Amino acid sequence: MSWTRRLLVVLVALAAALLAAPAAQAHEERPVTLPDGSGSVPVHRAGEPDLLVCKSDRADFERRISGFPAKLRARNLELFDRCRKSGYRHLQQAVDQVGRPGMNIAILPGLYEEEPSLPKPTGECARLKAPNSKLGYQILSYAQQKQCPHNQNLVAILGKKQLQIEGTGAARTDVVIDAKYQKLNAIRADGSDGIYFKNFTAQRTTFNSLYVLAQDGFVIDDVLTRWNDEYGFLTFASDHGLYKNCESYGNGDSGIYPGSASDINDGHGYDVPRYSIEITGCRSHHNMVGYSGTAGDSVHVHDNEFDHNMGGASMDSAFPGHPGLPQNHARFERNLIHDNNADYYPYVADGTCAKPPVERGYEEGVVCPQISMPPGTGIITAGGNWNIYENNWIYGQRRAAFFLSAVPAFIRGENALAKQVDTSHHNRYAGNHLGTDKAGRSRPNRTDVWWDGQGDGNCWQSDTGPSTPRSLPECGAARGAVSGRTDRLVGEPVKLAQLLVCADYDVRARRLPAGCDWYGARGIERIEVQIALGVALVLVLVGGVLWWRRLRYSRLATVATLLGMIGLGLDVAGATTGLASSYLPAVALLLTGAWWTGIGLVLRDERPGLGWTTTVLGVLTLLDAFDKAVLMIPWIPVGPAWVRALLGVIWVLWAVVASARHGGPAVGKGTAPEPDADADAADTHGGDEARAGVDAGSGSAASGPDAHSGSDRSSAPDRDPS
Repeated sequence: MSWTRRLLVVLVALAAALLAAPAAQAHEERPVTLPDGSGSVPVHRAGEPDLLVCKSDRADFERRISGFPAKLRARNLELFDRCRKSGYRHLQQAVDQVGRPGMNIAILPGLYEEEPSLPKPTGECARLKAPNSKLGYQILSYAQQKQCPHNQNLVAILGKKQLQIEGTGAARTDVVIDAKYQKLNAIRADGSDGIYFKNFTAQRTTFNSLYVLAQDGFVIDDVLTRWNDEYGFLTFASDHGLYKNCESYGNGDSGIYPGSASDINDGHGYDVPRYSIEITGCRSHHNMVGYSGTAGDSVHVHDNEFDHNMGGASMDSAFPGHPGLPQNHARFERNLIHDNNADYYPYVADGTCAKPPVERGYEEGVVCPQISMPPGTGIITAGGNWNIYENNWIYGQRRAAFFLSAVPAFIRGENALAKQVDTSHHNRYAGNHLGTDKAGRSRPNRTDVWWDGQGDGNCWQSDTGPSTPRSLPECGAARGAVSGRTDRLVGEPVKLAQLLVCADYDVRARRLPAGCDWYGARGIERIEVQIALGVALVLVLVGGVLWWRRLRYSRLATVATLLGMIGLGLDVAGATTGLASSYLPAVALLLTGAWWTGIGLVLRDERPGLGWTTTVLGVLTLLDAFDKAVLMIPWIPVGPAWVRALLGVIWVLWAVVASARHGGPAVGKGTAPEPDADADAADTHGGDEARAGVDAGSGSAASGPDAHSGSDRSSAPDRDPS
């Protein structure tokens, strides 16, 4: 790494340290290692169950199955008779009787509240010593889970191998396992390789409905989860997993969360040997986000529907304690990702989410968002590498179809400088159907791409609509081929400021960051508008004074200053109206660049140092406009906006000093001399040489207050040694 890149990495690291403060813990678990990959995806077993679970009320049971097809109804009646004689009334009782691998448990239609598991812990279980998570629950070891399985879990499946649990109803809602907001998890499967869940509903927890942890081999088949503080399905540190035909809604984080999926493809490019988890045929809707995964590595997500969430899908490298960071190698294809425009943050603002979970109204549609995220977005990648997004239908998003931003390693707790810019790289967005539904109807997204600009090898399809930046590196036909490839260590400064402000969210403290439109800020309340307005006011003030004191008699400087003022106004207008994906920001930069370039040419005659600095600033601003609207300049470590911003600070200070110094306005290129009564009188008597303050050699006029003070100073204007 060159010294310049090292310096830039250090600067990024310092910025990351500031960003790290608002980071939250979405999911905290005991230290776990990823499976060795020797397992396999389990296969459904038909045939007679080994263990039966049912309730004892026959009248209620017959009512529940009355609408079943005749054959299925008869089968359930037969199983019910057997269950009343030799079965169990609670699922946990049956799980406790599993004594060998490969057993099947059948759950008959009914509501299972697992009453023996509901009470709060007593005795030794009430006095377990374990660290507390930031959300308040204890982070228990596996041994402590075994010792006290119901401290956190309604149903605890610990170390049971090749177990199959299947509901016998006609639909997944015929068997309901309900934690009644009294347990962290409705069902926890921990270290139970080869588990198969099928055809039931789990609901109403203070964290997860169905939690699969540290397993090599699992299937979630035709299962519904709903109404949880955090996740519907959470699978963590697992391999050889399959979700199929599932559904989840009403969750404060995501419906589907394959966190820390086995990191089997680290070191590969786009072509990989296999994926650790497959998700297909599922629908996740009316959650904070449909799908998410911190360290969601090597996950193949295809033929699903993510709709009417705040965000369709998200993966990230933003939270510490997750094996497999940074996130890499997710593959999304043929998914329907649409109308993810819900906004649940008002439930935090009005105090609804501060009530006990049972009083919040989850069953009536309330969702309490657990982390910060931009509503109205299709797919969010917050620090990920080598992800593929192809042939998806993404439409009807009010913010953006794709959202890509970097996450420095400090945020996930890694301090090595070499790691700070290890995301987001080589994310491929190609062949997607943007702004069009499957029937071909037009359903545009407000913006197709929002990208902070950081990363190497990211590319997008050529037919993207409105995007920010306007110019994007294009994907070639072959994976890995990129036209206009960029490699930037840091994103755009205004976008980074926006992300920093928006990250300072805390659902428990009811803290919704002011200045962020994710939480409802509008107009001048938004941080990007405040930045644009603040910059414009400073530049108008300094530029106006500089023009009056030094440049007002130059036609070139006057026209350039007028263009600059228009440009600054357009910049504020663009930020206020949210037209970042239009050409308006580039036009604003173009006019501002013309201003600095023009006055720089004039200033170089009188103040060469300031003049050349101003000219360079103008050229950088024009390059920034080109970079944003025409073509992102390849192979530069930072965008022109960063250099322009830093040089702009120097220019403002220098321009203030220059405006305050004695000396008349510059008379340079394109200058109209100041009217001078004494000079006119001298001309009347036939003497150009009598005109005060003229230097024929330089073509400069010392006009203004100092030229008519009655002194005998030289006719040449004051020159700044700079």
